[in-house]
Amino acid sequence: MTPQTLLRSSISEASVPGASMAVIRDGVLTMTAVGVRDNVKGEPVDNQTVFDAASLSKPMVAYAVLQLVDAGMLKLDEVLSAYVSPVVEDSPAAARITARHILTHTSGLPNLWSKDPPQVHFHPGTRFSYSSVGFSYLQRAIEAITGESLETNMKRLVFEPLRMKSSSFEWQHQYADNVAQPHENGERLDKHHPPRASASYSLQTTATDYGAFLAAVLSGERLKEATSEQWLAPAINATKGTAEHLESVPAETEKDIGWGLGWGLELGRGTFFQWGKISGVRTFVMGSRPERSGVVLFTNSNTGLRLMSDIAHVVLPGEHPAIQWLKMCVSEN
Repeated sequence: MTPQTLLRSSISEASVPGASMAVIRDGVLTMTAVGVRDNVKGEPVDNQTVFDAASLSKPMVAYAVLQLVDAGMLKLDEVLSAYVSPVVEDSPAAARITARHILTHTSGLPNLWSKDPPQVHFHPGTRFSYSSVGFSYLQRAIEAITGESLETNMKRLVFEPLRMKSSSFEWQHQYADNVAQPHENGERLDKHHPPRASASYSLQTTATDYGAFLAAVLSGERLKEATSEQWLAPAINATKGTAEHLESVPAETEKDIGWGLGWGLELGRGTFFQWGKISGVRTFVMGSRPERSGVVLFTNSNTGLRLMSDIAHVVLPGEHPAIQWLKMCVSEN
């Protein structure tokens, strides 16, 4: 069965109103759009429907950061407090956080903001704990170093050179005519409009555009060869059975799952991956440079990751420890 046929036959069983998918096999990009973008109006998803990418934003920001590294504007191991105030004031640990710590999720910062000020929970670089807060701090540093907004940087370094014409980290009113509405357990939610650009989650894009980015990841386009290899080189192993683990040294780590500079990695087979989750939205991307293949899946439902296992196995046959790890880490709530 092809991934396109599988997606068409699976969305109803997975309780997903609509999905858009880009598949790359041997360098060839194929698009598939199924279902509806709004289960109230019944308007169909097409290849230009704009979705929330959620945390699929993060690898794209990493791509821009690595271009800044290649241009000599940023060093991965230079403390970001040299450019902006630390994310935690009067914290020696926070002052030591680097871009490498944030991209590898080893900063010690929590995943999400709360009403309480954030803390650095462990010495940066010593262990893994997934952190969206870290990417917010990295965004501040990028903007200070370049003197440009995140959106301007992404246009210059990613969207324009890769011809991604329907992508923005800021909500654009022209997207309203063809946007996927989020759904929780089949109930339509209001579309989230990010109030400002956020490196951790706010990318608005199409599967067509993200497929162009995925193709650039597979080829290493716009990066020096050594930088491109480092992007997907494992830096640390993920925590066993959970993405966020702050309060103590984990009893066990995942032997087959690690993290590179903005990508999760399946260590035994060289695949890279990332997931996305916000209310009523689930997204997923996985690729393999040796196989010259990959898949990006956008859905407008909290149940969207039910589709990822079968599709990943069709596009990239074989065992996928990342799929099992994500099933433990990413809830439908």
